Amino acid sequence: MNNMTVANGVGAAELSVGASLLSRPADEYGNDGKVEMMWAIKAYEHAEIYFNLICSVDPKLLRLTPHDDKIYKEFRRLFPDLQIEVLDEEDVKNDSSKIKWRRFCDLYKNMENYNFGTLIRKDVHGDYNESNSFIVIRIQFYAIELARNREGLNDIHFINNIYDKVDFEP
Repeated sequence: MNNMTVANGVGAAELSVGASLLSRPADEYGNDGKVEMMWAIKAYEHAEIYFNLICSVDPKLLRLTPHDDKIYKEFRRLFPDLQIEVLDEEDVKNDSSKIKWRRFCDLYKNMENYNFGTLIRKDVHGDYNESNSFIVIRIQFYAIELARNREGLNDIHFINNIYDKVDFEP
């Protein structure tokens, strides 16, 4: 079992050690490649689980946090015109957006894992892949995905999954 490799030379033993390392404050680390790999693996696992959820459960019924209503309301108050069907990474990360996002994120700084690096899809119609994803912090992910769910933009994945399971043969 010691020789089982998950990704890029990171095996089961390293994953176990990495799990404990990831719970420590980020400012304790420099640019450690193994820690970065652990964060990337964790972010991808979160993305995979989330995508499976929106394919299996009606996204409008999905609850991501106990604070969904507040997150969605505050997000749309601060970002009423943010185009979320196809996100432009620059619209999320430019200097003026960062100021608004910082105010928004500060509202949730007591929420567990609010600032974890999380993958988000650029185009709501696509899956997670290298060209359709970028990293945001978890509270930004919640805000945008809650809006996508409540506004019906993620419905396509649930509907397509249902049609994939239906046998149209007489």
